[in-house]
Amino acid sequence: FHSSFKLRNFPLIITLQNDVKVIALKSKIILLSLPPGVIRHVGDALKDHASKSRGKICTIGIAPWGIVENQEDLIGRDVVRPYQTMSNPMSKLTVLNSMHSHFILADNGTTGKYGAEVKLRRQLEKHISLQKINTRCLPFFSLDSRLFYSFWGSCQLDPIGIGQGVPVVALIVEGGPNVISIVLEYLRDTPPVPVVVCDGSGRASDILAFGHKYSEEGGLINESLRDQLLVTIQKTFTYTRTQAQHLFIILMECMKKKELITVFRMGSEGHQDIDLAILTALLKGANASAPDQLSLALAWNRVDIARSQIFIYGQQWPVGSLEQAMLDALVLDRVDFVKLLIENGRHGPSNTLYHLVRDVKKGNLPPDYRISLIDIGLVIEYLMGGAYRCNYTRKRFRTLYHNLFGPKRDDIPLRRGRKTTKKREEEVDIDLDDPEINHFPFPFHELMVWAVLMKRQKMALFFWQHGEEAMAKALVACKLCKAMAHEASENDMVDDISQELNHNSRDFGQLAVELLDQSYKQDEQLAMKLLTYELKNWSNATCLQLAVAAKHRDFIAHTCSQMLLTDMWMGRLRMRKNSGLKVILGILLPPSILSLEFKNKDDMPYMTQAQEIHLQEKEPEEPEKPTKEKDEEDMELTAMLGRNNGESSRKKDEEEVQSRHRLIPLGRKIYEFYNAPIVKFWFYTLAYIGYLMLFNYIVLVKMERWPSTQEWIVISYIFTLGIEKMREILMSEPGKLLQKVKVWLQEYWNVTDLIAILLFSVGMILRLQDQPFRSDGRVIYCVNIIYWYIRLLDIFGVNKYLGPYVMMIGKMMIDMMYFVIIMLVVLMSFGVARQAILFPNEEPSWKLAKNIFYMPYWMIYGEVFADQIDRKQVYDSHTPKSVHLFVLNKWLKIEDRFLACYPGGKKK
Repeated sequence: FHSSFKLRNFPLIITLQNDVKVIALKSKIILLSLPPGVIRHVGDALKDHASKSRGKICTIGIAPWGIVENQEDLIGRDVVRPYQTMSNPMSKLTVLNSMHSHFILADNGTTGKYGAEVKLRRQLEKHISLQKINTRCLPFFSLDSRLFYSFWGSCQLDPIGIGQGVPVVALIVEGGPNVISIVLEYLRDTPPVPVVVCDGSGRASDILAFGHKYSEEGGLINESLRDQLLVTIQKTFTYTRTQAQHLFIILMECMKKKELITVFRMGSEGHQDIDLAILTALLKGANASAPDQLSLALAWNRVDIARSQIFIYGQQWPVGSLEQAMLDALVLDRVDFVKLLIENGRHGPSNTLYHLVRDVKKGNLPPDYRISLIDIGLVIEYLMGGAYRCNYTRKRFRTLYHNLFGPKRDDIPLRRGRKTTKKREEEVDIDLDDPEINHFPFPFHELMVWAVLMKRQKMALFFWQHGEEAMAKALVACKLCKAMAHEASENDMVDDISQELNHNSRDFGQLAVELLDQSYKQDEQLAMKLLTYELKNWSNATCLQLAVAAKHRDFIAHTCSQMLLTDMWMGRLRMRKNSGLKVILGILLPPSILSLEFKNKDDMPYMTQAQEIHLQEKEPEEPEKPTKEKDEEDMELTAMLGRNNGESSRKKDEEEVQSRHRLIPLGRKIYEFYNAPIVKFWFYTLAYIGYLMLFNYIVLVKMERWPSTQEWIVISYIFTLGIEKMREILMSEPGKLLQKVKVWLQEYWNVTDLIAILLFSVGMILRLQDQPFRSDGRVIYCVNIIYWYIRLLDIFGVNKYLGPYVMMIGKMMIDMMYFVIIMLVVLMSFGVARQAILFPNEEPSWKLAKNIFYMPYWMIYGEVFADQIDRKQVYDSHTPKSVHLFVLNKWLKIEDRFLACYPGGKKK
C-alpha cells in the first residue's frame, strides 16, 4: 500500500464512516495514522462524531518519523508549538492528521519511506494482547496507515482480570502485496489473530476475498481458478510471473487457516455492518469461553451475535456463569440481553439485586458507607407514603440480609449451615442453605422496582411484563414515579427530570387501567376480586388501596372500581332505589330492618380473605340435600322447562332469591344492617346533627354555673370522639407508634379535628372555673362551633350532587390565597401610609398593627367612614384634609382595579 492511495468506492466510504462512528461509541482509544486514503474518511467520521460523544475518545496516531512534514515543529520537551496541518502538494512528505489526540512517531533513520512503524506497532499490539483484562469493559480499536485495523476487546487493563488476554482482530481495506504477508504473520501468530477482509475495497483485499471464496480446505484451489488468480495478481501489483507465484504461495498459506478469515461484503448479503463482521471474527478466533464471548457481545451491544453464535446448541455454560452476564446487562441497561438471558434459562437473580445496589452513587454519604437493600426499603416506604411497609425493612429480611451479606459473616462460625439470632429474647431460626430463603420468591417484582428507581423505563416495562401481579406492579410503579417526580420538582432539579418521571407514571397508570378494563370484560366477579385481593408482597395492600395512594383517578373512575365501591358501601344490603331513606327508616324504626333484602356471600366477590373467613365462621353452610332429592328436583325442573321455559326460569330466579333471603337468620340480618358502611355513615350523620343542635342550644342560651344535661351530652360526644381518634391511631397499619401518628396526621380533617377537640377541652376547663374565666370558656365554645359547622362539608362530600361542589370550593380556596396575598400587599401599603399621615404622633403600641389593617380592610367593601373624615378636629390636630383625601382617592382607584381583575368583581 502506498500513501497516495485514493479510495474511490463511495458506498464503502459511507459505510466506513458510519461504522467508525459506531466503533467510536463503543471505544475509548482509537489508533490512527496518516491522512491519505481511508484515513481521511475515518477522520471525517470522527470529526462528525466528536461533538456527539459523551466521553473523550483518545485517537493515537502511529507513523514513521521520516515521512512527516515540518518535523522541526515537533521537536521539544514539555512545550506547546503550532503545527501546520495543511499539506503541501509539491512535497512528498505528509502532515499529521488533526483529528488525533496523541502521536507515536517511529524513526529508523530513513526519509520518505514507510515501514518504520511496523515493528513498533507489532510489538505494541503483542504487548497489549498479553495483558489480562476484564472483558466487561469498553472496546479498543486501532487503524494504521496501511488500512490495517486492529481491535482490542477492552481498554481497561485489570491485573486481576479473568485470565484472558486482550483479543485482537485485523481489518484489511485495500492494501498492497505486503499486506498479504502481514496477514499470514497474524494467522501464524500465537495465539492467532483473526482477520476481517473488506471485499470490494480493491487490490489486496479483493485478492484475499477471492481466495477465501474459491479455495478449499487445506489451501487448495482449482487449476483454472489458480491461473486466473495469478493473472489478477500480476495486473494488480504489476508483478512478473515469478513474483505472482511467490505471492500466490503466501496467499494459499493464508487460506490454510481460512476459518480465521471473515469476509465483509456489501450489497449481496444485506446491509452487514463492519463492527458485526469484526465481532464475528473475534468470536471465531479468540480462544475464549462462552461467558467471555457473551461479555464481549454485551460490551458491543450486539444481541444478534449473542443469539446466533453464542447461545447455540452444544455450547457449554458453567454453573452460575449467566449470573454475572445478567448483572452486566442490568447495569448497562441492555433490555434485549436481559430478555435473551431469560429466554435461555436465566429466570431470576439470587444475589443480583444485592450487587446492583452495592455500588450505587452515595452522594453526601460517608465514603466507606455501603448502601444496602434496607436503605432502599426505607426509600421505597418514603416514596409510597402512608402505612406502606416494604419487605426490605421487615425484621426477618433484615436478619437474613445481615447473615448473608453482613461484614462479619465470614468471622462467625456456622453450625450445619444454620444461623440463630437472638434479639429481645426472641429467636429467629434461618436456614441459609434453603433456596427459598436466600433467593427472592418473586425476582421480577424486585427488579421492576429497581428499574423504576433507576429511571430506566424500558427495563421497568420489560420486567412488568414478566412475573405475577401485573396490576399491582403497574400501580406501584405509577406511585413511585409520581412521588419521585414530586421530589424532583420540590428539590429544584431540572424540569425535564420531573416531566420524564410524570410521563413514566402515566405510562404505568395507563397499563393498569387497560389491564383492569380487559379483566372486567372477561369476568366481572374475578375483576372485583382482583381489586380486593390482599397482596402479601406489597405490604398486604389491595390494588384499590394502591390506586388511591397513587391518586390514579382514571383507575378509580373505572366501571369495575365504581361498582366495587358501591357494593362495599352497601355492605350486605341489597338496595337499588331510595337507599338513604330506607337506611334512615331502619335506624329510626328497627323493626323495618326485617323488610330489607340482604345479599348472599356468593354475591359479595369483593370480600377480602379475612372478611371471607369471618363470614364463614359466623354464617353456617347450607346443608346439602340427599342425592335422591336432587334427582327428583332435576326431573321436575326438566319437565317445567319443557312446558314453559321463560316462565319457569323467571320463577326459579325469584324462588332462588327468596330462598337465599330466608337463609339469613334474624340476628345475622341485624348485625349486617348495622355493620354496613352506609348505615354507619347515616348513623354518624344523624348523631352529628343531634350533637350540633345541642351545641347550638348551649351557646345560644345563658350559661349557668354548672353544665346542664345538654352540655354534658355535648362534652360526652367530644370525649368519645377523642377516644375514637385514639383508636384510629392505634389500629392503623404502621408498626411503630410514631409512624402511626405521622400517617394519621397526613389527613387534613384529622388535623382539624385534633385542633377542635383540644380547643373545646380548653374551653370546657375554663367554663368550669369562676368568673371571669367562665366567660372566656363560653367565648371559646362560640368560636369552636364554627369549625363543627364547617365539618359538615366533609359529610356533604359523600353526596354525588354536593360532593363535586365541595371539592371545587376547596380548590378555589387554595387558588384564592395567592390573590389574597397580593391584596394584602396593597392593603398594607395604603394602611401604613394612612396611619403615618393621620397619626404622626402615636406612641409605640400593638394597636398600631391593628389600625394599619382595620379601616383599610372595610374600605375594600366601600365603607369610607365619612363621619370620621368630615370631623374638623381630626385634620386640625393631625394633618391637612387635602392630603388625606388625596391618599384615599388613590387607594380607592387601586382597589377598584383589583376588583376588576377578580372574576365578577367589576360587575359587582
